[in-house]
Amino acid sequence: MTLDLIPFLILSLIAIASALGMLLSRNAVYSALFLVLNFVTVAVFYLLLGAPFIAMAQVTVYAGAIMVLFLFVIMLLGAESLAGISDWRKILFPGTLALILFIEAAYLLIVKARPVGDVLQPDVSVNTMDNLRQLSTSLFRDYLLPFEVVSILLLVAMVGAIILTKKEKEAR
Repeated sequence: MTLDLIPFLILSLIAIASALGMLLSRNAVYSALFLVLNFVTVAVFYLLLGAPFIAMAQVTVYAGAIMVLFLFVIMLLGAESLAGISDWRKILFPGTLALILFIEAAYLLIVKARPVGDVLQPDVSVNTMDNLRQLSTSLFRDYLLPFEVVSILLLVAMVGAIILTKKEKEAR
């Protein structure tokens, strides 16, 4: 047992517990906060793998921007609890999704998980400034349109949530 295995096991337990807390929480705000904890745990996994840029992108994009948008929409719509859903759907739908995910993960581990090529040694650094420069150039030159489409889609979703809430408040 190496020293790298201990933080991995602790982080794995935190990631699993936060994912279960997100799924089993009856309050949508608490579920979103458990999801933030899960995102931060995944970012620490990236740090352990030696990818600090991806870890910071994980924290800023997912745990920062998208979760703020989720919490804003949840609180704006007033959908904090799952009162309108019957009990059998609360169990059946997540259970079905978990079963599909488990079957897919087992299939990928058994059939598709074959090592290809050499594995990098831990002392080999792949996070150089040239890699970051290539990544940013590729993002803003080749993938600028999908990036802008996603930002417009998030803006439209936020405006739609505000309009839905305004109509509901006017009806009261």
